Amino acid sequence: MPSVTTVNQQHSAPVKQKTVKRKVGTRVRALDSVVSPDFPDISFAGWTGKVVEVSGRKSPFKYFIEWDDSIVEAMPDSYVKRCEDQQIYHRWACLTDADFETNE
Repeated sequence: MPSVTTVNQQHSAPVKQKTVKRKVGTRVRALDSVVSPDFPDISFAGWTGKVVEVSGRKSPFKYFIEWDDSIVEAMPDSYVKRCEDQQIYHRWACLTDADFETNE
């Protein structure tokens, strides 16, 4: 009679990375792959600002970012005009956890 060897393999569920909710006032930098949610042809790569409001009870949280004055001054006029035309405040953007890194 052939012998059967049983191997116990522990199957564990994938480990979820806990997303930390950033606080109002946290300094952030948009990742290189991030574009405007309203105008996908506008890159937010490297733009810096701070969290002014957080929305949501669980991840992905929505963060309202107020861009730094230096970023606002360097924004393309065409972007500002498009925002104004659609009644979007160009000094702010709504991003998620995956769109930025802390910049402190």
